[in-house]
Amino acid sequence: MAALVRAANGPAPLPSPGGAASGASGSGNPLGTEPISRLVYRFGAPSILAMIVAAFYNIVDQIFIGQGVGMLGNAATNVALPFTTVALALTLMIAVGGSSNFNLQQCAGHGREAAAHLGNAISLLLVTAVVLTVLLLIFMDPMLRLCGATDEVMPYARTYVTIIVCGFPLFMCANAFTNFIRADGSPRYSMICNITGAGINIVLNPTFIFALHMGIAGSALATVIGEGVATAMALVRLLHFRTAQLQRSDFRLNGHSVLGIVKLGSSPCINQLSMLIVQVVLNNLLVYYGSFSVYGSEIPLAAVGIVMKINMLFMAFVIGLAQGCQPIMGFNYGAHKYERVRHTYRLTIIIVTVAFSVAFILFQVFPRQIISIFGEGNELYFEFSERCMRIFLGLVFLDGIQPVASQFFSAIGKAPKGAFLALTRQLLFMVPVLLLFSSLWGIDGVLYSGPTADALAAAVSIVFIVREMRTIKRMEAQEVADAAKA
Repeated sequence: MAALVRAANGPAPLPSPGGAASGASGSGNPLGTEPISRLVYRFGAPSILAMIVAAFYNIVDQIFIGQGVGMLGNAATNVALPFTTVALALTLMIAVGGSSNFNLQQCAGHGREAAAHLGNAISLLLVTAVVLTVLLLIFMDPMLRLCGATDEVMPYARTYVTIIVCGFPLFMCANAFTNFIRADGSPRYSMICNITGAGINIVLNPTFIFALHMGIAGSALATVIGEGVATAMALVRLLHFRTAQLQRSDFRLNGHSVLGIVKLGSSPCINQLSMLIVQVVLNNLLVYYGSFSVYGSEIPLAAVGIVMKINMLFMAFVIGLAQGCQPIMGFNYGAHKYERVRHTYRLTIIIVTVAFSVAFILFQVFPRQIISIFGEGNELYFEFSERCMRIFLGLVFLDGIQPVASQFFSAIGKAPKGAFLALTRQLLFMVPVLLLFSSLWGIDGVLYSGPTADALAAAVSIVFIVREMRTIKRMEAQEVADAAKA
């Protein structure tokens, strides 16, 4: 049994933050010495799987709801997506901010400060989860209307969202705790927690929907139970951290730690909140302009929801890889090993570009086959769904550039730049383009807004990255020159 536990816990712990292996140079720490490709695989693969599993919760719900409930059920899950996005945004802010500060303090040899950031992140997470759940339950009906729920969709959406929101504390803890565990050097155990929760969700979904005839409520309940199991498993590991000894005082919220968490976690949070705004605007435009088309309001609402969730799997891959590589880039930047920072970024961007190129081919060649996985519909439904996938995701091969760049700046401690880039695609470009194009071309304008925003966000991100890489090269050259003089 002990051997199994050690295998599940993943690689050996990183050197103690206060030990001889710590410090600015990072001497002896595998983050500063192991080959980059090996580190990217070691830290990236579990993080990717964790994010894909998190996204898969929604995908699984949508598949079984589509098969067991139908198009209105799919539309209801699309209406529910902004609720989950809010929870995920706050979770990523606390998880990424807490983990980044934890790793940066470790690199500097500040073990006590690292533990304080981690304890504050856990406390902040629990408080945020409870407050968010209460607020969403109180204001559920007006928020469902705001998210685009029509009279036909409303009963399904209310049932589904009520159960999902009640499970948000478990959802947020499961995702944040596994992030903290990865930062502690145990990516495999983090991966096992997520896989177990998703597996339970996959098994219980058809059981509750088809065998027990619980409908859309059964799907939501299966999701919450899976999240609960993942949280329990992560909590066991969280109580036995390898590289930090948590004390009771570490859990007492203080302004310095909270501000540090929010600062470095702002980029992924803003990215998710930007997606929330886009989702709300998009849903309402689909309902409004769809009503003037042959498709009606419900077909566009259901179809775009499916297309966006399919794309979420590939976005989960990108975000997971970028998060997994954050400790590598952050540690080596702090240790002044700039070539390793550049190497990590280059490898990351190559991987995500290849992944999204594969996605582009699939979306263009097999749209009907992909949509059919999520249930049946009439010919109008499939006609719109195919057009949506081909047009809305027409430049999807560019979609990895912006999130990787945003995470890169957060990793090296330049949170304002990361936060700005996180805003570009969703908020600064997507919303204005959506409003402009839909007013000019109706429902077709909604579809063409996707590739337009993708191209603009990629262009801005490339400019930021090129400038930053030049800055890093100048810093590297200056240090070499200073060392030569000494």
